[in-house]
Amino acid sequence: MTAGGADPRGGALLSAIVAIVSDTTASRAQSDDLAGCLEALGGQSDAPAMEIVVPYHENTDGIEALKRRFPAVRFIAVTDPDVAARAAGSRDHHDVLRARGLAVARGALVALLEDHGRPDPGWSARVVAAHRGDDAAVGGAIENGVDRPLNWAIYFCDFSKYQNPLPAGASDFASDANTVYKRSALESVRALWERSFREVVVNGALRSTGRKITLDPGIVVYQHRSGLALPSALQERFVWGRSYATTRSMLLSAPRRLVYAALSPVLPVVMLLRMAALAWQRRRQFGKFVRAVPLIALLACAWSAGECVGYLGARAARRQSAVVKPR
Repeated sequence: MTAGGADPRGGALLSAIVAIVSDTTASRAQSDDLAGCLEALGGQSDAPAMEIVVPYHENTDGIEALKRRFPAVRFIAVTDPDVAARAAGSRDHHDVLRARGLAVARGALVALLEDHGRPDPGWSARVVAAHRGDDAAVGGAIENGVDRPLNWAIYFCDFSKYQNPLPAGASDFASDANTVYKRSALESVRALWERSFREVVVNGALRSTGRKITLDPGIVVYQHRSGLALPSALQERFVWGRSYATTRSMLLSAPRRLVYAALSPVLPVVMLLRMAALAWQRRRQFGKFVRAVPLIALLACAWSAGECVGYLGARAARRQSAVVKPR
């Protein structure tokens, strides 16, 4: 099956939405990451009728070359002000792109992936089999695919709880870097993701209505982030931490935001302890974790600094939004 090949007779059973989250300032690495993901999707064994959708901001570098290389993939240019208003590379930016991809997807099953993720050859067949039950969503495992200390450090920061052996069965969480939803389940909560897809909000709403989110350790994606450098990785952590805190602040009072900002310096220790406990519990990659600890600590500090800035700046951001909001 070629990348992006949908059923020529009509609908695709599976839609794979690939969000571009790699550093958009390093266009070569970003294109390499996305190309690797698309090649992995195109090389699936026993693949169902499938479409691949890549929503991207209109100013993203390298897209034209990828369009020529993968003509069957649906590249969706997003020019909406909702995307332009969010900082490139922030989590808000990614969430809006995911929502645009979901809006145009045609499959009965809809998968969320990221450009640096390379699905295992049996990934698509496995997700179809997993959805023969009535689960609203099935999430999978995420493994590191690049054996370098910085790659391991970023992997543990991002996906430590999704490393195999992943506990199978009902779960309160699933990653938007490797989860497949029934379209009918997504449509039932469409109002929550039409403008921006946040996995915690969507999954929580599904569970609140009695729908199940499950995990399957056999649905595996490998994180392949190319061209990583420590300065850009630290900047990414800072931006993501700030974005997380800004979004979270919408639900917090001003005193609570100040408390969280004051506590942010202890976050690196808390994060390291949690990752260490998980790595020890799963055992498979504990040695890799230990060797990556110095880098993980730096990344955690950058995230913590971003959170602090996000909490302290949330009030100003909301004031600015109120000023420019049209009446």
